[in-house]
This record gives sequence, structure tokens and C-alpha cells, in this order.
Amino acid sequence: VRALCYGCQLAGGALAGPQAPPSGLPGSLLAVSAQLSACRTALRLFDDFAMLGYSCGYGLGPKDEDVLVRGLSVLCNLANQLYYPCEHVAWAADAGIIRVGSQKWWTLSTALWASSLLLGILRSLRILFQLRRKLRQDQCSTSSPPSRREVKARVKAEVLSVLADLADLSNAIHWLPPGFLWAGHFPPWLVGLLGTISSLIGIYQASRGGNSEAV
Repeated sequence: VRALCYGCQLAGGALAGPQAPPSGLPGSLLAVSAQLSACRTALRLFDDFAMLGYSCGYGLGPKDEDVLVRGLSVLCNLANQLYYPCEHVAWAADAGIIRVGSQKWWTLSTALWASSLLLGILRSLRILFQLRRKLRQDQCSTSSPPSRREVKARVKAEVLSVLADLADLSNAIHWLPPGFLWAGHFPPWLVGLLGTISSLIGIYQASRGGNSEAV
């Protein structure tokens, strides 16, 4: 659903060009993208307990894990945990269920998402640093080829995670209030392209047994 949502936005934005408001096929594709985005927002209403279960299961992290990685993971889980209720309040306000201004809640949820992505990038970079050091150490030892292949596979997975998080972080900043970095400056096709790249990486990681935290 995520890949289709961003794919429609990419195609609709690319076909529409500078035309505003878009009509015909580009307009239809962008309308489908908007509806799929609303669908994903509604589906995330049920994610709080799954995220809570994951956060409680991780706790403060395994004792044998790097302290910095553990700290970043805990902060990332906290940002993700807070993201969902903030988005739910924004959704409920837009739906007329509660009477509060929705914009500040959308901004807060987007900022939490961006924080989670940034923390995820820092965590992956820390893990990559550790893996590269391990590879250098293995070159001077008698490690078996399967062990090196496993480390290289983990390096590839972390690099893909960084690329996906960078793509999503770029979009998250775009959706923050104007005046912050490039907020509000991306055309629809660029938002769609970045989201599609992130989604395809997530699908690939899932097919390989990896984990995707894309929201």
C-alpha cells in the first residue's frame, strides 16, 4: 500500500508537471495517492500496542550490545511510541471527533517521525562503524568465509536502512512548517520518488528477512 501510494504520487506529479491544479490522469493518480495515504493513517490507529510490545520486548537492549547502539535504539523506540498517539489526535481532530486544532498535532507527529529516522540513521552508522572494524580484524585472523559473508550481508542491510531513512527524512522535513530547511519546497513527484525508493527498500528487506520501520 505504501509503495502504491508513493508510486501514484510520483507518476501523477511527473505527468502533471507545472500544471496546477492537475487534471485528467495526473489528477486521478494524485487523488488515488491521497486516498491511500488516508487509508494508511487509519490503519496506523491499530499500531500502538504492537509498537508498545516491541518497545517493551527490547527494553534497554541486550547487555552484550554496544551502549551507544542501545541508547539510540531506546530513544528511537520512544519517538516511535509517541508518534502514534500524536497522529491519532491529529486524525481525530480532522475527522471532527474531537475539537482541537489538528495542525500542531500533525507537526508534532511529523517531528517525532523525523527524530526517529535521524536516530535510526545514527544507529545504523554506528553499527556500520563496528562492522567495518570487525571486517578489518577478520582480515588479520583465521575467520571462516561464512563469518565474513555474514558480516558483509549485515553491512549491506545497514546501508540500505540508511538510504531508506534518508529518503523518508527528506520527506519528513518537507512536511514540517515552512521556514525549516527545505520544508514545503518539494514538488509532488520528488516526494513520490523518495517515498517509492524507501518503500522498495523496505519490501526488499522484508523479503530477505530484514526489518523495516517505515511508517
